Amino acid sequence: MSQFVTKFFKDESGATAIEYSLLAAGMAVAVIAAVGAFGDSLATFFGQIAGKLQLAE
Repeated sequence: MSQFVTKFFKDESGATAIEYSLLAAGMAVAVIAAVGAFGDSLATFFGQIAGKLQLAE
């Protein structure tokens, strides 16, 4: 039993998956924060561009 516990705590095969999932979660939080901060101004900006493109037709 003690060998199983020792082997279990020394096994690092899942560590990489956990690190990548934490990295992905952090990036998702950053994207959500950026969209929340700049969302309205970007919508206005692209709305102005769309309006100018419609006038050009």
